[in-house]
Amino acid sequence: MENNPDIRQVLSGLSAPLDKQARDISIILAAGHGKRIKSSTSKMLHEIWGKPSVVRVAEACAGGLEAPCQIIVVGIKAEDVARAVSGRMPAVFAWQPEQNGTGHAVACALELFGDAPIPGRIYVFPGDMGLLHAGAVREFKAAFDRGRDDMMVMTGLYDGPPELNYYGRIVRVPERDASGACSGDDGGKVIEIKEHKDILALEGDYQVVFRGRRYRFTRDELLRLREFNTSVYAFKGELLRRHIAALGTNNVQGEVYLTDLIAVFNQHGLSIGAVAPSDPTVVLGFNNKSVLRQMEDLARQRVYDRLKDILTFEAPDSFFIADEVVEDLIRLDDEYKNLDIRIGAGARIGAGVRLNVGVIIERHARLSGAVICGRHVRVGEDAELSAYPGQRLVLGDRVEILRGDIIKGNTEIGEGSRIESGVNITGSDEFPTRIGRNTLIKGSTYIFGSVVEDDVTILRSVLIKKHIERVERRDGSVQAVRFYQPLPEGIDCVSERH
Repeated sequence: MENNPDIRQVLSGLSAPLDKQARDISIILAAGHGKRIKSSTSKMLHEIWGKPSVVRVAEACAGGLEAPCQIIVVGIKAEDVARAVSGRMPAVFAWQPEQNGTGHAVACALELFGDAPIPGRIYVFPGDMGLLHAGAVREFKAAFDRGRDDMMVMTGLYDGPPELNYYGRIVRVPERDASGACSGDDGGKVIEIKEHKDILALEGDYQVVFRGRRYRFTRDELLRLREFNTSVYAFKGELLRRHIAALGTNNVQGEVYLTDLIAVFNQHGLSIGAVAPSDPTVVLGFNNKSVLRQMEDLARQRVYDRLKDILTFEAPDSFFIADEVVEDLIRLDDEYKNLDIRIGAGARIGAGVRLNVGVIIERHARLSGAVICGRHVRVGEDAELSAYPGQRLVLGDRVEILRGDIIKGNTEIGEGSRIESGVNITGSDEFPTRIGRNTLIKGSTYIFGSVVEDDVTILRSVLIKKHIERVERRDGSVQAVRFYQPLPEGIDCVSERH
C-alpha cells in the first residue's frame, strides 16, 4: 500500500471523465497484490502476451461493451497500476484503501457516481482474467440484454479433481427440496455462490431457503459441484447500488463478498441468470507463476491459430507477435493473399512493426516500435531492430540485416542494401541516419546520425554524423570506405602492459 496521503489526488489526475449516464459501464477489480505470485510487481501488471493483465481486461471491456472508459479499482501499488493503464487507454480510477473483499471494492467504485442515478448496466470483471477478449464480453452482454434478469453471473465448468477446485461453487436448485417435494419451475435456478473455504468450514449439512422452500446439501455435495464462479457479473445499475449495502462479513475470510449479492437479490424476489462463455479459456485467472505461464501459452496458441494458414512458423510454440501486428497481417493477407512471410523460432515482433510480402524474420530476431519493412526484407538471427516513440525505422525492399546486427532509432535503409553481421546503426531525431540503395556495410561498423549515398561499401568504420558521398572511380567502381576511425580521445591514459 502506498504511504502517499495524496493518492486520491494522483488517481484523479490520471483519470478520464466518467460518463455517469452511459448505458454500459465496467468495473475492473485490480486492488489486490497477489501474494502467491511472489513478485514485487503488482499481480495486475504481470503481462500476458505483451500487455499487463489488467490492460487486457480493460481493452476487452472497451471493445465488448463499446464503452471507451472503464472504472478500475486500485489499492496495493495503486499508482503503478493506474499509470500503466492510463498510458494506454482512458480509465477512471477508484481507490480501495483497504482490501476488504470484492463487495467492498465495487462499493468504492460506486462512490464515483455520488448521488447521480445509474441508469445503465454495471459489469464487473477481475483484473487477472487476462485471456478475456472483446468477443466474450460482447457475448456476455448480449445474454444479459436478451433476458429479463436483474443480475447475471458468468460461470465456468471445472475439469479436475474436486479437492483441487478452489473456485466458489454455483449452487442451483435441485430437483427436489429437503422434504422431497418437486422443485417445479424453480429447478436449476441459482440459489447462491458458496466459496470454497466456507464449504470446508461446514461442520454439518448446509441448509438454505429459496422462495419459501428449504434445500439441504451435504459438504461433499457442495465440493463436488463443477460449475464455478468466474467473478464476472452484470447488474442493473440502480439495483446494484441499492442492495450492495446489505453485504456483510459473515464468512471464513471476514470479507465483503460480492458473490453474496445473489442471495440478497433472491431474498428481494429479483431474477438472477447464469451463463457460460463459448470460449472456456477466457475464464482463467492466475494466482501463481505456473498458471500465468499456462495463460501465456494459450494466448500464443490463439495467435498461431489465427495466423497458421497465413504465415510459416518454424516453431509454433516459440514466437511472439503483438496483437496489433496480428490484425495488420490479417488485413495484409486479405489484400495480397500470398504473403510468403516466415517467422523463425523465438522471434519477437512487437507493437508498431509492419511486415510485408516475402519478409523473413529469422531465429530470435527482435523487432519493436515503428519498424517498417519493405518487400522481401530479411532480418537475421539474433538481430535487434527498434524505433523509439515518435521515430521510424524503415527498411526498403530486399534489404538484408544479418546475424546479430543492432539497428535503432530514426533510420532508413534503402532498397537492396545488405548489412552484414557485427554492424550497429543508430539515428536520432536531431541526426537521422539515411543509408542509400544497394549499399554494403560490414565488419564491426558503427554508424550514428550519418548519410550514406547509394552503392557505397563501408568496412570496419566508425561514422558519427558523417556524409558519405558516392564517388565513382575511373574504372566505374564506387570508392569504398574502409577502416575509417575518428580521432582517439584519452590517448594519454593508454600504455603498454608489462
